[in-house]
Amino acid sequence: MRKYQLVTTQKDLCRVVEELNQEVVIGVDTEANSLHAYQERVCLIQISTSQADFIVDPILLEDLTKLKSVFENKKIEKVFHAAEYDLMGLWRDYGWKVTGLFDTMIAARFLGWNNLSLASILWDKYSVRVDKKFQLSNWAERPLTKEQLFYAQQDTRFLLAIRDSIIKEFVCQDQWLEVYEEFDRIARASCRKLLCKSPQDFWRISGARSLPNKNAAVLCEVYKYRDKIACRLDVPPFRILRDHVIMVIARECPTNKKQLGNIRDISARQVRLHYKGILEAVSRGLVAKYPDKPKRERVDQLTRDRYQSLKLWRKSRAINRGVSSDVIVAKEILWDLAVLNPVDYEGLKLVKDLGSWRRKTYGKDILKILQASIDRQY
Repeated sequence: MRKYQLVTTQKDLCRVVEELNQEVVIGVDTEANSLHAYQERVCLIQISTSQADFIVDPILLEDLTKLKSVFENKKIEKVFHAAEYDLMGLWRDYGWKVTGLFDTMIAARFLGWNNLSLASILWDKYSVRVDKKFQLSNWAERPLTKEQLFYAQQDTRFLLAIRDSIIKEFVCQDQWLEVYEEFDRIARASCRKLLCKSPQDFWRISGARSLPNKNAAVLCEVYKYRDKIACRLDVPPFRILRDHVIMVIARECPTNKKQLGNIRDISARQVRLHYKGILEAVSRGLVAKYPDKPKRERVDQLTRDRYQSLKLWRKSRAINRGVSSDVIVAKEILWDLAVLNPVDYEGLKLVKDLGSWRRKTYGKDILKILQASIDRQY
């Protein structure tokens, strides 16, 4: 097994960037600290070529500007496995729009592979066993152990070989057009999905919208308390109180320490540390102005019917190909089709993420389904 090269100085980074700029394809992965920080960040960037494995340390390297040219160079193919999360982190932390994406998980799904996790593929194809305990590591802590760095190396060490195996399974150029359009869609979508924290985020908790106004106001105040403490301690909010616990607090509105302690799934330690802040938040909520629920866009029944018809068509296509339904068309694209209800190929072009391959391959079917929904109106 070849050794990894740990990159912790600007001198080393310059050398690595020079090497990477000579490559046409590289394997990439990142490690973050989402389980351990209020605002997660990229903590490692692993990069493999056919000859070497580099582990770039963003914690020790404050300036990674030189790497931007590599990630935004369209001539260098970047091979990830399940790239979406990594792309979001690189965009959030550095403003990098990764180009030349090849996602081995997406490609494997298009081929109908059953075991899609990187750990499963590494074991099935290379008899390499990955210790999953390192997925829970706090990657921001330094120093990292040799075991952690070895784990990080494995995440990119075999990506180029997996890519080559996938390429051999694609039997025609037509399939390549389909999968590369999906790579481009994922890369664009990853930059759009970043959301800023908002005091209104409590509405996203499961069941929040169904609460009576009084209880929703309590939930809002308890949510804000939790977020304030998590930010101060620099831990994820769930480490203070989990969502389902603050939902129970909002429903039961405890007014003393004993009532709070009787709530299911709240620990004695949480009560001891936070009872005062929680009870004060409940009190504020009970006298607060009722929060306005975010308005949901009204959708007419005809749009819902078109969406269901398109889903049935997609399911049939997926079964025939032996792939998951969203390999045919992602559900958000189906929804755009149902809402826009195009009547011709020019109209299909307005559904940007549909892509030229799907428009050409599935356009006739899609327009037929949409036309049938129009005919049923009359």
